[in-house]
Amino acid sequence: MAETRKLAAILAADVAGYSRLAGSDEERTLARLRALRSDLIDPTIAVHNGRVVKRTGDGGIIEFRSVVDAVRCAIEVQNGMVERNAGLPPERRIEFRIGIHLGDVVEESDGDLMGDGVNIAARLEGIAKPGAICLSEQAYWQVKSRLDLAVSDLGPTELKNIAEPVRVYSLQVGVPAQAKAAAPEPHKVPPPRLSIVVLPFANLGGDPEQDYFVDGVTESLTTDLSRISGSFVIGRSTAFTYKGRHVDLKQIGRELNVRYVLEGSVQRSGNRLRVNVQLIDAETGAHLWAERFDKPLADLFDMQDEIVARLANQLGAQLIAAEARRAERAPHPDSTDLYYQGLVWFNKGITREFMTRARDFFERALALDPDNVDAFIGTAQVDADLGAAQLTDDAVKALAAAEVALTKALLLVPNNAIAHHFMGVVQRHTNRQTQAIAEFERALALNPNLANARANIGLAKLFDGRAEETEGDVNEALRLSPRDQRACEWMGFLGAAKIALGMNEDAVKWFRRGIELNPNFPIWHFILAAALAHLGKLREAKAEAEAGLELDPTFTVRRFDLSPRSDNPTYLKQHERIVNGMRKAGVPEG
Repeated sequence: MAETRKLAAILAADVAGYSRLAGSDEERTLARLRALRSDLIDPTIAVHNGRVVKRTGDGGIIEFRSVVDAVRCAIEVQNGMVERNAGLPPERRIEFRIGIHLGDVVEESDGDLMGDGVNIAARLEGIAKPGAICLSEQAYWQVKSRLDLAVSDLGPTELKNIAEPVRVYSLQVGVPAQAKAAAPEPHKVPPPRLSIVVLPFANLGGDPEQDYFVDGVTESLTTDLSRISGSFVIGRSTAFTYKGRHVDLKQIGRELNVRYVLEGSVQRSGNRLRVNVQLIDAETGAHLWAERFDKPLADLFDMQDEIVARLANQLGAQLIAAEARRAERAPHPDSTDLYYQGLVWFNKGITREFMTRARDFFERALALDPDNVDAFIGTAQVDADLGAAQLTDDAVKALAAAEVALTKALLLVPNNAIAHHFMGVVQRHTNRQTQAIAEFERALALNPNLANARANIGLAKLFDGRAEETEGDVNEALRLSPRDQRACEWMGFLGAAKIALGMNEDAVKWFRRGIELNPNFPIWHFILAAALAHLGKLREAKAEAEAGLELDPTFTVRRFDLSPRSDNPTYLKQHERIVNGMRKAGVPEG
């Protein structure tokens, strides 16, 4: 028999004390029930888009499209019964008990529903008081803000034949919400910054054999997000207590005291695998970011690694951006708030303006808290990029300042992957390629998802006279994080390698791709101008040189030529080719 699994709002109802009523006067009781069904119950179900799944002598199971519809239907029925019972002695009143649950059900081919979703609704109805409505926690959080009735929190409740306790809420029909004294809110510590829980991903295909893959994605992502500096990630064991439960995400945020919730699903269809994820602000319920991965099915373990790497890279950037937006709204930003705002400017692109703004925030953060190591590393990042991108005539000074700061930082936090990465940047641009590659590899060992370090190894190889090897490292970085904020920079690395090898058309292609993603890397405009000049496209070359000068009016060929990157003979010949192209394109000599 064919069956379908789905999420449904289930209402279960019966008559309180039905056996007593029927024993007293069965014929009259049945007649009254038939009348109630025809003029109250069935019309109300229809108005609220319900479907009667099954009827019993004194009740039934009804499916609704939403919990809101189910609760509205229940309230109307209970209010209608109050009117009909008015003036009757207690022993003759027909009073319904109603339970409502939002849960997973299995629909049989004949329309019948089975499963815990139905069972829990029936057990809730069994504990409801006559005339009341009991909601499971999952159902209550769908309608909490819409209720005008007093609500009693019955707490976690053992239900017959249900494995785990269910938190139950009882609606008191006819009693307005304001009549119930509100309990005082306990003092609670606000959630930490960068605090997140990765909820167990849903296996939409329903194939039990895929569960290990789905759970593996959740576990690995939890581990990898914890590598983000300053992050607070709820452990796997706690997160998995929510598996299979339909709980309001804001409630999860309150229970775990986190700012963000990540939820997702995995679905296998034929030879393809689809993964959907979304990042939620747990305080407001707002969707901050969503992504879909749709790939041909390959080795599941390889796919798990790739999916987790891409998610971790993108999520890290999204979380930092979200924290920066919060910090902008803070009336009195603290050191960490200022650090995140600086990081957002740093990630916008490598221009003098962006680096100046980033440094300002990092220095303000340090003024408030001299022990903020992340902000201290941030100032070193700025100096490293100013020197590496030739945004200053004194690159040696900028790189030296960065190295001093990074050396101090690594004494304090020797396992900081970002500090090791930027130490590699400094060493690469001061003619120490072997040490630079070792630093990048150390950063990758600490954080295997740090795609930026992988791409920067490719540029170090270019400076070491191995331009033909650059493409492999850049492609691996793009595989790990194809939408990375620095992907435009990596494409420039590959463009530089191509022009170094005399492959000017390929160089133009890669530079244009990078600039299209983010034009705020002046150096790439100047090297693209060189490649275009070598192709004889002087008008386009001059336009690119002018675009670069708009971003950095102080740039000169002399500054680029004197940068102490490498003394490798192969590289020096390739470097001269770029310098000549810049001159042809009209870049100022200096």
